Amino acid sequence: MTINHRYLARGPRVGIRPLTAADRDEFTAGARASAELHRPWLYPPTDAAAFDAYLLRLQEPQREGFLICELTTGRIAGYLTINNIVHGAFRCGAIGYGAFAHAAGRGLMSEGLRLVLHHAFGALRLHRLEVNIQPENASSLALVRRAGFRREGFSPDFLFIDGAWRDHERWAITSEMVTESAMDGEPATGGVEPATGGETATEGEA
Repeated sequence: MTINHRYLARGPRVGIRPLTAADRDEFTAGARASAELHRPWLYPPTDAAAFDAYLLRLQEPQREGFLICELTTGRIAGYLTINNIVHGAFRCGAIGYGAFAHAAGRGLMSEGLRLVLHHAFGALRLHRLEVNIQPENASSLALVRRAGFRREGFSPDFLFIDGAWRDHERWAITSEMVTESAMDGEPATGGVEPATGGETATEGEA
């Protein structure tokens, strides 16, 4: 199997695929190298034990985990998880994501997020995805705006992160909000800002 054949979906520069045990060394090395970028928003696994626990959680039926990889090299640019998936009448999940330092500011996470939206609203048959972001995390807010998410509210003391309860903004997108052009790699509708790069991470459970 070639590198490109293992992707669930591909864009111009990145593809998305499931996280596997074979990714342990590259993923944890990327997380360690990106600690300054991620803090205080995100704490991905940085050693083998934490990675294995993370991978085990992703096997639960209410979770899906994806790597965002550069097509030319296969190198991991970042990752995205869909958590708390509920089917039936709800068909919703909550996302968390992070870029690695070498990929930050290059628009790769924007492209990867669009691919995950396509997969979630297509193959996974979800209708709605939510994300919770601290108001100070300007890069993450810019990322979801570019993807067409709408701000739906504010939750004080929402998540316990880095030793304190943190306020969060609530953002969401539904399948109806994502246009065909967005699925093909163009910005979605709905108050989208021009792409500026610099996206890093969301502190939603990832």
